[in-house]
Amino acid sequence: MKVFVEIEEAAERLEDLIELALLGDEIVICRDGTPAATFIPIEKKEEAMDKILALATEGRKNVPVGATSNHDDVYDEHGLPI
Repeated sequence: MKVFVEIEEAAERLEDLIELALLGDEIVICRDGTPAATFIPIEKKEEAMDKILALATEGRKNVPVGATSNHDDVYDEHGLPI
């Protein structure tokens, strides 16, 4: 959502406007009713591999010590699902 605000009000409410921008709103700063500038959040870009490694690390915390990924308990002696 776009939020229009005059310069004087923006000066008084700067912290609030930054929080709104971080939540996804576009803040339009106006001078005498004419748009002059905008506040938009700076996106933090992470590499895809960093996200994958973070998820993998987080998932490992829940795995009991000595657990394996072996699923012999769901297959019969012929390798077919039980």
